[in-house]
Amino acid sequence: MRRLPVYLLLDTSGSMSGEPIEAVKNGVQVMISSLRQNPQAIETAFISVITFDSSARQAVPLTDLASFQMVDIRATGTTALGDALQLVSNCIDREVAKTTTEQKGDWKPLVFIMTDGIPTDSWQGGLAEFKKRKTAYTVACAAGAGADTTILKQITENVVSLDTADSQSISKFFAWVTASIGVSSTKVEDSGKEVVGLNELPPPPSELNIVV
Repeated sequence: MRRLPVYLLLDTSGSMSGEPIEAVKNGVQVMISSLRQNPQAIETAFISVITFDSSARQAVPLTDLASFQMVDIRATGTTALGDALQLVSNCIDREVAKTTTEQKGDWKPLVFIMTDGIPTDSWQGGLAEFKKRKTAYTVACAAGAGADTTILKQITENVVSLDTADSQSISKFFAWVTASIGVSSTKVEDSGKEVVGLNELPPPPSELNIVV
């Protein structure tokens, strides 16, 4: 079976403490519950959660929806986005099956990045590594006014922003991520083709501004 790997890179720095981090935890849980109701997604989507604050760690390895268990995440420290990009590159190398002459590998991964701040590490090195990996698409979300969309634009063309990092906005972002994973899994299951850009995804809710 060809899996559709999905990597969520979530900012857990100190500025996310309180309402934002609770909204993120809730957003992931609601997303998993919704995707479990989707017959295509339950067959193909595998989810991994990478958190980053003063360093990055893979909180949940690439896991099928039925077995997925969210771990508790806390908001503390700084914003090691470069470390997260390096880590997701390593995880893609290790977890995503490559196509060989004998068999088809997994589908190209989907990567969703959410941050409310500016990287505090030398992120260019992690970005250079990440750029060498093939993803179907990467979406970066700037949550609130503290995030720098110009940096996120260097990671991916697909950048969205939330005016505020409150629970309503964050829940809308995760609802859109859920719909995007659903559309992507349906497309690979039905047509054997990958979604390659924002124009093939469901339109984002009004709370999500597409950064051009």
